[in-house]
Amino acid sequence: MDDKMEIEMKYGIKDKETAKSIWEDEYLLSIEEKDSREKVYMKASYFDTDDYILSKNDIAFRIRMEGCRIVASLKWNGNSIGGLHTREEINVPVNDEACFIMPNPDIFKESDIGRDMIALVNGNRLHSLLETCYLRSKMRIDTGKSICEVAIDEGEIVTDFGTLPICELEIELFSGDQEDVPHIGATLAEKYQLAPEDRSKYARGLKLLEENKYIG
Repeated sequence: MDDKMEIEMKYGIKDKETAKSIWEDEYLLSIEEKDSREKVYMKASYFDTDDYILSKNDIAFRIRMEGCRIVASLKWNGNSIGGLHTREEINVPVNDEACFIMPNPDIFKESDIGRDMIALVNGNRLHSLLETCYLRSKMRIDTGKSICEVAIDEGEIVTDFGTLPICELEIELFSGDQEDVPHIGATLAEKYQLAPEDRSKYARGLKLLEENKYIG
């Protein structure tokens, strides 16, 4: 079980041409770790009860396929200001694809937040609220003060009331100086006219559901 504080910058990218330019950016090329670039297909489902008890308590329960790997995640205590996102996160590897249909909350029973989540769910059935499907192009960079992952996500958020496009940049701190994250972000944002994104993919999907009176 991987328990950590997630710290990352998020920016919306206006089009695929800009995304390609960021992927080939000379500044990133100069600080990237050798052979760290890869493209991974991501598909995720976000789960809640019929009365949305988890989202009402600022908890996200996600099952995501990352290439051939399946990971269950809990995220909570989320905060975002000016595109800088911080939140608590637990990740657990899963070996059963059936969890995309009927996830088991007991996956997280070894953690305090997991036990809190299990109590909130209280044996009620979990169902998928929305899905995300996207291609992640990522690299690891080393500034000398920090190690970060730079990722470009292109795809869509899928709900029963339609889809939303995904075209965004994420810069996530792996280790080192937290101040490097907004500094790298500001450098790229100025060069490519990127807008800070304060909403996660999940939050954007929830907003669409709320607008259609699916959650309320």
